[in-house]
Amino acid sequence: MRALFFGTPAIAVPSLDALASIADVVGVVCQPDRPAGRGLELKAPPVKLRAMELGFPVVQPEKIRTPEFAAWVRDAGADVALVIAYGRILPKAVLEAPRRGCMNLHASILPRYRGAAPITWAIVEGEAETGVSLMQMDEGLDTGPVYAVRRTPIGADTTADELAVTLGALAAEVVREDLRRAVDGELAATPQDHDRATHAALLKKEDGRIRWDRTARQVHDHIRGMTSWPGAFTTLGGKALKVLAARLESETDAGGAPPGTVLMASRGVLIVACGAGAIQILRAQVEGRKPLPAADLVAGRTLQTGMVLGR
Repeated sequence: MRALFFGTPAIAVPSLDALASIADVVGVVCQPDRPAGRGLELKAPPVKLRAMELGFPVVQPEKIRTPEFAAWVRDAGADVALVIAYGRILPKAVLEAPRRGCMNLHASILPRYRGAAPITWAIVEGEAETGVSLMQMDEGLDTGPVYAVRRTPIGADTTADELAVTLGALAAEVVREDLRRAVDGELAATPQDHDRATHAALLKKEDGRIRWDRTARQVHDHIRGMTSWPGAFTTLGGKALKVLAARLESETDAGGAPPGTVLMASRGVLIVACGAGAIQILRAQVEGRKPLPAADLVAGRTLQTGMVLGR
């Protein structure tokens, strides 16, 4: 089987490795190198680095809606193009170029959480389970029929970064066990129930803002879902305070304290009131400073009992 691979971030690397074990990978497509770090030096995406290690040809088009790129995909003579977290919507000419079209590994149980950020929003919404869906791509946003689904539980304290690692490995399992059967027509594709669809919108920096008036469980889910991008944050004395790690402290009434009130900042423990219940901050970072554990934030009096976050 001749295959093309479209992917960019680290979550896609296990699937590239899996594809290499079952197919002749004739090309890898990922997004261009981007500036990163304080020096804004160009940084290659993880898929590119792995593809180069494996000796596969890599292309990084700035634009994919061009006749030239569609012709390149056609000329590759691939039986299928496998897509996972590429980061761009493929045009019809590209979708139809491989013999069996393009198949996508989407990090949700479709039709739930279609869109750009399914991992984050599944956690934010308090889901107990998610998975990976292998689907035939069409011109819609994750609307094509589904060949196979693998499921996995979401732990009560699992962050988006941790879940991405789990789903990356699960996607590779789907590639090894189901992709060839889908390409060969041995797996039937089931149409999605569009009435049950939900949308996982592209993340913006502002999505990370903590709303302390929500329940403690909702605040906790928000913090772990936003880790590490865009990052959960609040404000402290006019400066941003990134909450890097937290745990659910209580789901019962916090004694009538306004949401965002620091209920306890002593003995290395930081507890903050929510609309109902409270959370414990384990690690945080004040704007312009380095990340610190709660004990150091308490010892340095950065956070004190009675302070109100988010004002």
